[in-house]
Amino acid sequence: MLETKLLPRVFVHTENGQKIRLTDPNEDFSPEAVCNYYANLYAILTTAKISGPEFVDDCREYKFVSTIGVKG
Repeated sequence: MLETKLLPRVFVHTENGQKIRLTDPNEDFSPEAVCNYYANLYAILTTAKISGPEFVDDCREYKFVSTIGVKG
């Protein structure tokens, strides 16, 4: 029998030059919903854009890219 499994999702946010790995609060949430969930802890995520997924270390990695402080 063939069994398939989804790779776990990891969300990455960069703050002050440090990468912060955020765990998936609920697999049923869309990446946008996860961003809104973590916006309560990290206010900069309220205007963040989502890139990904990229497959890194057997995980689906999404990046929250802040648009604050970016010109143009």
